[in-house]
Amino acid sequence: MSIEIAGVSKRFGDFVALDNVSVSIPSGRLTALLGPSGGGKSTLLRIIAGLERADSGRVEIEGVDATDLPPQKRNVGFVFQHYAAFKHMSVRRNVGFGLQIRKRPKDEIRARVDELLKLVHLEQFGERLPAQLSGGQRQRMALARALAVKPTVLLLDEPFGALDAKVRKELRDWLRRLHDEVHVTTVFVTHDQEEALEVADEIVVINDGRIEQVGSPDDLYDRPANDFVMKFLGPVTQLGDQLVRPHDLQLGLTPGGPDDVTGTVSRVTRIGFEIRIDVTTAGGQEVIVTLTRNEFLGLGLEAGTTVHLRIAPGSPTTPARAAAPEPDLAATA
Repeated sequence: MSIEIAGVSKRFGDFVALDNVSVSIPSGRLTALLGPSGGGKSTLLRIIAGLERADSGRVEIEGVDATDLPPQKRNVGFVFQHYAAFKHMSVRRNVGFGLQIRKRPKDEIRARVDELLKLVHLEQFGERLPAQLSGGQRQRMALARALAVKPTVLLLDEPFGALDAKVRKELRDWLRRLHDEVHVTTVFVTHDQEEALEVADEIVVINDGRIEQVGSPDDLYDRPANDFVMKFLGPVTQLGDQLVRPHDLQLGLTPGGPDDVTGTVSRVTRIGFEIRIDVTTAGGQEVIVTLTRNEFLGLGLEAGTTVHLRIAPGSPTTPARAAAPEPDLAATA
């Protein structure tokens, strides 16, 4: 394993950011720390980098106990969401800065910067200032600068969060290709489920300072450990006492088996190539089903149609957790 986190806890005043977290991050892989805002993922990344100190627990990087090592001794590259470039320096000098302060020979710096600018497709922009680059180009420069010192581990904190959706999509495709070329152990923080599922080899789902599940994108999507993971990785609906994804529900005009649930179509909504069908069951439960356009046209559905619902065999489900009761405001007033 490249990174071992053992029993790490961190509080900020009364707020528990991490609660006895233990996780192993494999060497040479691209691992996503995925979770909602405030869940603890950025705190964990900063503790790995040495930018925050854990209240308790141990951090090991490539077999070395790094718990008490300062950031500069951990051989870690770090890229933030809002990258602070040296505005008065050219792109080339920004990329080579880490090598320069390590007093590397000029020829070595020049060769390494040339190699990295080519790797991140910025070779024609080396003499420009950061302000003359687009947001996506600046993040590619940030990655080149982090890679310049040949770190053992590359840490990315929401690296594409400040960019628009189109550029973000392009950059995550590029990051995946880059990682496959350089093979450095990479850990990136994101709250974007699609980003994690598309880019990562392994995903660590973090919520309320605890790890909910660790696994490959397929593991998490096909075998969610609990209702939180299932809900966080995409839209869900409830049929009976089970959470299920709307596209994993089968809908027919005639019963398909004894476990079918009968309902009435209450609304039909077209969302691009998908059709969303809202169904009210005989027991009053509101269920969402998504169909392809062709499936929808084949069934001839409209509001008021009686339908029969079932969960497709082999589909991932989790028991729906009962909602917490509303507080009695009169009693606490």
